[in-house]
Amino acid sequence: MLSGITVVDFSHHLPGPICTMRLAELGATVLEVQPYPQDPSPFSSIAGGPDRKTGASILRSHRNQKSISLNLRTVEGRSLAFALAKEADVVVESYRPGVLRHLGLDYDRLWEVHSSVIFCSVTHYGQSGDLYQLGSSDLNIQAVSGFLSAVRDAQGRPVAGELPLADFAVGVYASEQICAALVQRERTGRGAYLDVASADLLSYWSGLQALLAKSSHTEQEKVDSSRDFVAYQVYETAEGQYVALAAREEKFWRNFCRAVGRADWETMHTATISGNHDLYVELCDLFLSRTQAEWSELGAEVDCCLTAVEEWADWAEHAYARSREIADTLPEAEPVWHEDHTHEWLKKKLRMTDASLRRLEDMGVIPVQK
Repeated sequence: MLSGITVVDFSHHLPGPICTMRLAELGATVLEVQPYPQDPSPFSSIAGGPDRKTGASILRSHRNQKSISLNLRTVEGRSLAFALAKEADVVVESYRPGVLRHLGLDYDRLWEVHSSVIFCSVTHYGQSGDLYQLGSSDLNIQAVSGFLSAVRDAQGRPVAGELPLADFAVGVYASEQICAALVQRERTGRGAYLDVASADLLSYWSGLQALLAKSSHTEQEKVDSSRDFVAYQVYETAEGQYVALAAREEKFWRNFCRAVGRADWETMHTATISGNHDLYVELCDLFLSRTQAEWSELGAEVDCCLTAVEEWADWAEHAYARSREIADTLPEAEPVWHEDHTHEWLKKKLRMTDASLRRLEDMGVIPVQK
């Protein structure tokens, strides 16, 4: 769908590469500008070293992209980066606000020579506001946005999940904004500057909860009790695995009750753990009487919102992942070769000669071609 669109990606860490990965999956050509010399962090760029290997976690977000390495600390490196951006349809970056202006690679300067460019800045707190210069991580975004207050354990304490939800979500959201800007440009010829912040996105998601929290006491009780419903819980199975029952709607709860031979429970789809502890204990005992596989089979046969809690190690073998061929999009788990396309793309995009490239190698602007 995005065939013919060229994206130059100056982003690091996870959100920006997730964004450009989605654009590449939609057919765009993505040119990823990596720092040179290489940043050794496995979470911010491709790991260095003579073998140029990297793990699946990086290749997951960097696949389908061409990678070049430039030393942006040099005038020549910045000039090459600007020249590449000037030829792009889309530029994505994730530096702290002000860094690209210092490097002379900011939107205002680029717009002077390329007014149709779509320039997307992906950050945690955006380009303005009280926190825009503050360093943070995914967990901080979940906390600041109010999202973390909705994810609590049995004692009511906020729980830090293992999945970087804010990073993944804002990456996908940024790709959506870029696609919308491309549609606008097709109609008007105008480019766009997109200020995309993960705290904005999660705050938007948390907005409904915040509104309910300010409303009447009765409404607040509904919010607080939503995680207390016996019909909306994670239950342990016979072998120590887990299943998720999400039969909040009466029809699903009724189907579940009939499937397990407990018609006497049918009128209790709004029962809570705190108000119906005996029922909760019975449900816990019931789920402990069968294995996860047996409950999964029942959930596939009966329309009752019952599914297994899949472990990461086995997720790719799950029926859904196989049937939708999702696992086929994953890179291999073992480290694989990461190829640098610096020379190829500087020749192709900027028509540079071998002599010019050797001079840039000698100056430390680009890596030496092996």
